[in-house]
Amino acid sequence: MAVHPDNPAVLTPVRVLSTQYFLYFGVLGVFLPYFNLYLHRIGFSGGQIGAVSGLRSAAVVFMPILWALTADRAKNRRGLFIFSNVAAAGLFAGYFLTQSFWPMLAITAAHAMFYAPIISFMEAFSMEILGKKKERYGKVRAWGSGAFIATVLVVGKLVSAFGARIILWLIFAGSALQAAFSSRFPDIATDARLAPSLSGSTLRQFTRPRVMVFLVAAFLMLVSHGAYYGFYSIYLEGLGYSGTFIGAMWALATAAEVAVMVKSEALLTRLSARVILGGSLLVAAARWAALSQAESPAALVPIQLLHAVTYGSFHVASIVYVERLIPPAARTLGQAANNAMTYGLGLAVGFAINGLTWEAWGAEASFALSALMALAGAALFIGQAAREKTRAKP
Repeated sequence: MAVHPDNPAVLTPVRVLSTQYFLYFGVLGVFLPYFNLYLHRIGFSGGQIGAVSGLRSAAVVFMPILWALTADRAKNRRGLFIFSNVAAAGLFAGYFLTQSFWPMLAITAAHAMFYAPIISFMEAFSMEILGKKKERYGKVRAWGSGAFIATVLVVGKLVSAFGARIILWLIFAGSALQAAFSSRFPDIATDARLAPSLSGSTLRQFTRPRVMVFLVAAFLMLVSHGAYYGFYSIYLEGLGYSGTFIGAMWALATAAEVAVMVKSEALLTRLSARVILGGSLLVAAARWAALSQAESPAALVPIQLLHAVTYGSFHVASIVYVERLIPPAARTLGQAANNAMTYGLGLAVGFAINGLTWEAWGAEASFALSALMALAGAALFIGQAAREKTRAKP
């Protein structure tokens, strides 16, 4: 694909990347806040909702790793990216055929096999396309957050007007559009394409203490998000808030996230990725502790603004941190491992735990447990950084 940076009519690699983020997170803006609400509306219990959400996240543990190993060895990430998009869109249509728990669980498993690796591919594409300007990642990624904001605002009103089934139609339409557009991704030569194939020494990079501690801390960060991502919409509906208010609260959090991502280049210039990660974990602990007691808009609004840190700064710093830890030959695998431990295993465990605690103990206990998980991640990550600093002293 030709690159014409001065011609806005030409789809340069960066513009294609921005568009893919826009489409992916536009769909996620329906899926994340509203799909579990759809399950709740058709009669699923908290445990069943937790099982469906957990299975989807569990797929993110294994499938991105398998796809990434295949892509890095074959050096054909683009082809696998297109195939994953098309397969995921087609399989999602199965949700229209049933409202029974076990068939929907099977559909979730099949869909997640192909949906799970998409974001890992996109993050790896980002690092390659941006090259030496990796700090610009936040500005590109902000297109996705902008789409998320627009979607949650509109969908909240649509659900109030047309009922929960509109959620399925919107997700399917967005997925089909993303699949159709995925073929526009450029096939460009990069350092990862030119690097040697994966070797044992490259894979052993993942066993270094710094890498392992980061992955465990990131895992705990996303475990702590399980109650929020899985049950926040249900929590607000239980407090008597409308679908429009629920959408507005999700949009507010994402707007705060966008503000951080747009300014991420300046943030990463002033602070190291490691400092940002440690600080974000501490803020997450405070956020969930506050949310365990919050019910009024006056309390809920400022807590949502903390999403700028607990997701925005943490996510940007994670992508850059992994990129600097892992050699180019394992670039896809590095981002896949990050996503597997966080949005895969982390959310799977978070959904599973909170599916049980939500029914047994309620919202307050679930969010308090989330605060403890984030605090444990902060202690582990900051402790490792302190040990390394001590050993480095003469």
